[in-house]
Amino acid sequence: MNISEIYLLTAFVCSACDGDIAPEEVALVKKWSENNNQFGDIDVESKLNDYVRSINKNGSRFLRDYLQRLKSNEFSKEEQIEIIRIAIEMIEADGQILYSEVKFFKKLRPCLSLTDEEILEVMPDKEDFLLPDIKTTEFFFDDDIKFEEINFSNILKNE
Repeated sequence: MNISEIYLLTAFVCSACDGDIAPEEVALVKKWSENNNQFGDIDVESKLNDYVRSINKNGSRFLRDYLQRLKSNEFSKEEQIEIIRIAIEMIEADGQILYSEVKFFKKLRPCLSLTDEEILEVMPDKEDFLLPDIKTTEFFFDDDIKFEEINFSNILKNE
């Protein structure tokens, strides 16, 4: 999997980790795709629809597989910073930051080798994402979680 696809997958999992994908999150992916060519020559809509089918079929296993993929790759510092930036911007995109999203970020974060200082150097106002979790219980994905069926083509056309 190339880095452009990792970026797109990061955007997707960070928008879906709370069980819902907000229109603002889809709009952000569309903006990155059109304005920044963030995802290279990937057919973004097709790939997102593949991800939706997979997460609808596999639920939280899809999220765990993503985290495992991050752990097993060696990304450059710049690529890791970009993964963190994408994750945070997706979590913030709909204007409400849910605990489940922050908790997922806290699972994503240790999969990369960046220090907090390296992250804060680039994103100085994001220290809240790096704070230790105040809850003491371990977080596990519920294998029974079902994600709502989503058709990105309908959402993209309505903008």
